[in-house]
Amino acid sequence: MKFRTLKRHFREGIKNIFRNGWMSIASIGAVTVTLVLVSAFLIIMLNLNQMAKKVEADVVINALIDLTADSEDIKALGEDIEKLDGVESVIFSSNDEELKKFMDSMGDEGDSWGLIDQDNPLRHTYIVQPANPGDTEPLAKKIEEMANVYKVNYGQDVIKNLFQFNKYARTIGLVLIGGLILTAIFLISNTIKITIMARSREIGIMKLVGATNNFIRWPFFIEGMFLGILGAIIPIMSVLGIYYYIDANVVDRITYEFFDILPFNPFAWQLSLLVLAIGALIGIWGSVMSVRKFLNV
Repeated sequence: MKFRTLKRHFREGIKNIFRNGWMSIASIGAVTVTLVLVSAFLIIMLNLNQMAKKVEADVVINALIDLTADSEDIKALGEDIEKLDGVESVIFSSNDEELKKFMDSMGDEGDSWGLIDQDNPLRHTYIVQPANPGDTEPLAKKIEEMANVYKVNYGQDVIKNLFQFNKYARTIGLVLIGGLILTAIFLISNTIKITIMARSREIGIMKLVGATNNFIRWPFFIEGMFLGILGAIIPIMSVLGIYYYIDANVVDRITYEFFDILPFNPFAWQLSLLVLAIGALIGIWGSVMSVRKFLNV
C-alpha cells in the first residue's frame, strides 16, 4: 500500500470519528467503562499471581528423621534426597537449630522453652526446596517412603487449597475479562454498523467507480482502532492513579509476609501498553465484524 493511500485512510478514519459525533462518544464511553473493569481485573489477577508465586516459592518439605538413625544414615538420606528429580536444594537442620527456630517463632514466650534445651525432643530435619512448587506433593510422598524418614510436613492442606485457589482465580478472571472484551466489541461493532448503513449509498458509488473492498474497509478499521485507543486512555489514567496511591501509601502499612504487589514502575508501563493494545484490538475487531456483513451493497 502506498504511503499516500495509507495517509488518506487515516485522514478518513479520523474524520469519521468527528462526523459521527455522539455515536463516537457513545462507543468511546462503552470502551472506557469496559476497559476500566478489564484493567481492574488485570491488576487484581496479576498481583494475586505475584502473591501466589511468593507463597509458592516459600513452600518447603520438612523431612523429619528417625531418632534411631545415626550420622551415617542421616548423611546417606540427604544424598538420596538430592538425587530425586525436582529437588532444588537440601539443607540439614539439627534438632538444636529446630528448637531455636521454634523459640524464635514464639516471640517473648519462646524463652520459657529454653528449659527443655538439655533434653531436646525435636528431631533432626532435612529442609527440601522443590524446583517446581506444583511438584511438592508427589515429591513429599517419595521422600516419606525413604528409609530413616519418620514423617514429612509441607503444610499439606494449605498447599493443596492454595494451588486450587490460584487455578480457579486465574480461570474466573480470564473468563470475566473475555466476557467484558466481547461486550465492548459488540458495542463498537454496532456503532460502525450504523455508520456503514448511513453511508451505504456512498459506499455503493465508490464500488461502482472501481473502489476495492479493502480500499473501503481501511478507514473503518482505522476509525475502530482510534475509538478503542481513545477509550483506553481514561481507564489507564484512573486505574494507575489508584494503583500508585496504594503502592506509595498503603503497601508499607500491611505487615503480612505474602502481601507483595508488583512495583509501580515498570508495571504501569506494561499495563498501559497492554490496555492500549486491547483497546485497539477491540476497535479493529468490532470494525471487522461489522464491515464484513454490511459491505456487500
